[in-house]
Amino acid sequence: MRRRTFLRSSSALAAGAMLPPDFVYGSRRADYVFRGATVFDGTGAPGRVVDVAVTGDRISAVGANLPRGGEEIDGRGQALSPGFVDIHSHADLSLLVENRAESRIRQGVTTEVVGQDGGSIGPWSEDAFRATRERYRDRYDVDIDFRDPPGFLDRIDRERPAVNVASMVGNGALRGYVIGNENRPATDAELTRMKELLSDYVARGCVGLSSGLEYTPSGFASTNELAELASVMAAQGLPYASHMRNEDDRLLAAIEETVMVGRLGGVPVQISHLKQQGLRNYWKADAVLGLLEESRTAGIDVMFDVYPYTAYQTGLTNLFPTEMRAGGTRAFLARLRAPGTAESLEAAARDKVALLGDWNRVQVASAKEAWAQGKLMGDLATERGVDPYELTLTLLESNDGGVGMIGHGMDEENVAKLLAHPLAMMCSDGGAYAPYGPLSGSSPHPRGYGSFPRLLGRYVRELGALTLRDAIHKVTEKPARRVGIHDRGTIAVGMMADLVVFDPGSVGDRATFTAPHQYPVGISTVVVNGVVTIRDGEHTGRLGGRSVRWG
Repeated sequence: MRRRTFLRSSSALAAGAMLPPDFVYGSRRADYVFRGATVFDGTGAPGRVVDVAVTGDRISAVGANLPRGGEEIDGRGQALSPGFVDIHSHADLSLLVENRAESRIRQGVTTEVVGQDGGSIGPWSEDAFRATRERYRDRYDVDIDFRDPPGFLDRIDRERPAVNVASMVGNGALRGYVIGNENRPATDAELTRMKELLSDYVARGCVGLSSGLEYTPSGFASTNELAELASVMAAQGLPYASHMRNEDDRLLAAIEETVMVGRLGGVPVQISHLKQQGLRNYWKADAVLGLLEESRTAGIDVMFDVYPYTAYQTGLTNLFPTEMRAGGTRAFLARLRAPGTAESLEAAARDKVALLGDWNRVQVASAKEAWAQGKLMGDLATERGVDPYELTLTLLESNDGGVGMIGHGMDEENVAKLLAHPLAMMCSDGGAYAPYGPLSGSSPHPRGYGSFPRLLGRYVRELGALTLRDAIHKVTEKPARRVGIHDRGTIAVGMMADLVVFDPGSVGDRATFTAPHQYPVGISTVVVNGVVTIRDGEHTGRLGGRSVRWG
């Protein structure tokens, strides 16, 4: 929809929807009044031109012709929505490294739901805590003074970064703490201990259980173990969010397992970053959606999230089977060249690449070798005169397994179809970065800078895959309620003042796969808990984030 058409249609809707002011807190004058914007309240309702007042950290009035505030913010010609809630974020510890959260707040993201893919910030064993603390102290001069997800949330309250943070609890973190990196079933005592920890963390505000079943040690958990863990949250109605065991050739079976965890555990199911990976699996989009709709009809509360790109990001180790990564990084690296395992590992990796297409569908996102970052593996191998698989082994060995990878393996028509589906929400699956300082050193997936503006620019305005009001609903109220957050995600009196002002006619992403460190355009103002952090498209340096807990 062109900007002029959007504004004309929104104004027409607003003409019959003018609301009187609800109230102003006591006799206190509002700190800010947003005037003239087309307000999308997050519920999926049509936009309407009304004023919105903010007093302290809350929305204090919504209506026409509100009294003047301490500061007036002109929103004419723009849209005003609740702050965006990223239901699947990896902006965890990076918020302690760079608390301005530049790549996040400039997208309009005001709340990050972290602790994803089975890998929450703790619980950590003594060795894991010591190693993490040393790494962050030496690399970033950041002191890690907590050992579990609630402790991380407490640190967020002290740090007050630019964005709010909610956290899930990772089954992989629980397994690593209680069992280690062993590929075996949990004993009854171990399962009881993991359930006790999860129960404690949920009681202290964590918003769900996540799994990353293509990673270790998360993927060593059985369906029954996952269901037993998830059942801890049945009374609270918090979700089990899963990066499923497979997202390509065995996708349908993976969905069936994920739905079964919800059925057995008695909890809602959130499928993380749903995709159909590899050309031979593109046809499965309709089959997947049909399976999810059938599950809903059968009484399973299943939904999903998806990011607006045709490439994913993971580790280069993900080219190899999960079971071959048991025992930790050293054991895995040894298997790569060991006579008994080298041949089968190479075959598995080459088959994974063939699924994507060729080696130039594999891009290096992060490695200590500057010459490799951002480059395509096929081109790199040709430049260096080596076989791409041999180059893969060399990079893994020199980086102790820690090589980031972008896989170009999805279809845009499917992405648009998924985004538009009623069961969908949108996520970034991205981290926090900046074009300067310690978070600028890799070549990350552009989703860390551009996901939310890309949804609004490409998929709403350019492709017309979904309406603006539906898109806003999928990134505000819908994800907030999904994880038990009830004081954010809508524009209404008494709600927390997390707000975004943007131009529907120009909002869009600029980050690319070859030049990812670029801020989006078209977002003029972002407010977090009543603190104006983005003003006239620039960071003010004012930080208002805090921890967010369910309830």
